[in-house]
Amino acid sequence: MSASEPFPLISELKSLAAEFTRDLDQVTDLADLEERRVAFLGRKGRLAQIMSQLPSLDPAMRPEAGKVANEVKGELGALFDERQAQLMGAEAGKELADFDPSLPGREPWLGATHPVTLVTEEICAIFENLGYEIVTGPEVENDFHNFEALNMPPGHPARDMQDTLYVTDSILLRTHTSPLQIRTMLRREPPVAAIAPGKVYRRDSDLTHTPMFNQVEGLLVDTHVTMADLRGTLTHFVQLVFGPETRVRFRPSFFPFTEPSAEVDISCVMCGGTGFVDGAMCRVCKQTGWVEILGCGMVDPEVFRSVGYDSEKYTGFAFGLGVERVAMLKYGIGDLRMFFENDIRFIQQFT
Repeated sequence: MSASEPFPLISELKSLAAEFTRDLDQVTDLADLEERRVAFLGRKGRLAQIMSQLPSLDPAMRPEAGKVANEVKGELGALFDERQAQLMGAEAGKELADFDPSLPGREPWLGATHPVTLVTEEICAIFENLGYEIVTGPEVENDFHNFEALNMPPGHPARDMQDTLYVTDSILLRTHTSPLQIRTMLRREPPVAAIAPGKVYRRDSDLTHTPMFNQVEGLLVDTHVTMADLRGTLTHFVQLVFGPETRVRFRPSFFPFTEPSAEVDISCVMCGGTGFVDGAMCRVCKQTGWVEILGCGMVDPEVFRSVGYDSEKYTGFAFGLGVERVAMLKYGIGDLRMFFENDIRFIQQFT
């Protein structure tokens, strides 16, 4: 009988099943079982080594040898599955034997609303009660709505303040929610009273900045809207959020889409505006007694021209604030990163 005859190979294949069965009888856990599977059925296991000899057989003999090899492979797989089921059943039985049904059940964890969500909802509720409409829109914006319509044409230096994340030359991740104000004005005629909450994105990341954060921006357009209306609205808003004793001041500033523009400070919520906490310098206001809370101003006539409003007939004000900033002041949170770490111990404090 020549070496190319299949009978020795077939005998070797058939002996595998008996050998595998003996090995499986010695297995005591699933890890050991997996080792046996790899040794016999793995890519470099016993069965694979024998089957690698098939190409050297006479072509007339290969069908019979291949048929036996497939039968043996199926038999080894069935033996493995059977032993695996036995071991898994034994482990489950052991776990059940150790289970004491008289023990009290585990109390389910209760969810909590994230502080950023709490503050966003509170801000929106305040302005809804004042007659403002909540508006939403895309987070991926075009250059017109994010910059040009807001009096920031190409090359304007104010664009450098935004640290923009561009998708293409004209498509970007919105740097503020002001594009929602543009979209709202393009859709309707005055009067307009809208509040625009949402995520915004900037290429900035350090201890006090994150690439993604939340803003709420507001807009009021009508006839005879004045800076006094802006001051009264924002003072009312601040005192509802931080308490009626909170003092407010407006400082001149610059924003390309408002003129005049202002930044709004409130008396420090940590030290009550005194500059000291327990005799030490207040870390929040750095002993000034004031903390910045938002930016605002009267809508620039150029913005009205971009949306087709008559700037001789209509006036309006706009404002914008960072939700995380308000939440940190409202709840006394000292580290911006805590909002994004998803530590359940932090979140549960707001149940």
